Amino acid sequence: MYTQKSFAKGSTAPGPVTQGTIRLYSMRFCPFAQRTRLVLQAKGIKHEIVNINLKEKPDWFLEKNPLGLVPALETPSGQVIYESPITCEYLDEVYTDNKLLPSDPFEKAQQKMMMEHYSKVTPYFYKIPMGRRNGEDVSALEGELKEKLAKLNEHLKKTKSNYFAGNSITMIDYMMWPWFERLEVMELKHCLDGTPELKKWTERMFEDPAVKDTMHSPDTHKAFYQTYVAGKPDYDYGL
Repeated sequence: MYTQKSFAKGSTAPGPVTQGTIRLYSMRFCPFAQRTRLVLQAKGIKHEIVNINLKEKPDWFLEKNPLGLVPALETPSGQVIYESPITCEYLDEVYTDNKLLPSDPFEKAQQKMMMEHYSKVTPYFYKIPMGRRNGEDVSALEGELKEKLAKLNEHLKKTKSNYFAGNSITMIDYMMWPWFERLEVMELKHCLDGTPELKKWTERMFEDPAVKDTMHSPDTHKAFYQTYVAGKPDYDYGL
């Protein structure tokens, strides 16, 4: 079941999670929720999606997740798991087909270390467009972002791999991807100039079935982003 329209304050809570499936509380344009959707698709997990209006969150959702954040998972037994890396690791542990995390402890630790590094990169995807909108000089911030992207490029160059942990897509690729999908919308695509390996990685990722299943077109992203910047996010844009 895909519940496309978002549930807002005052809405009736959806019924219990169907046996044999897992429910994802999401928002169609949220990059953090997209991480979990990518994992669900890549692993072929039977699931249903309930989209949440993040500006006017339903009380019933806040009871399930007091932080009010997406993504959050709910099992048929009523267990709730939230925070994007935690939901993704949970899915990989519970649904053992098509494993995305390595079983070797050191290799798994390496992916988590890469995630720690990448967590320092994502704030730039918000700071730079915001600064630009406020009329600030963002050239220094862009320079810092380019440095960090150059390090990611260096990793791919050094390992001579198609993806960040080898020649097939693994968890770390999906964890990083959503912000690269949005580079054009955030007017940061030029930050990939001078990072040829990273550019090739993005081209490969665009061809991945799970990425294709969860992505929006640049025009759709832009249209939603404009409503978000205006302070009136249209979570149901395009439906």
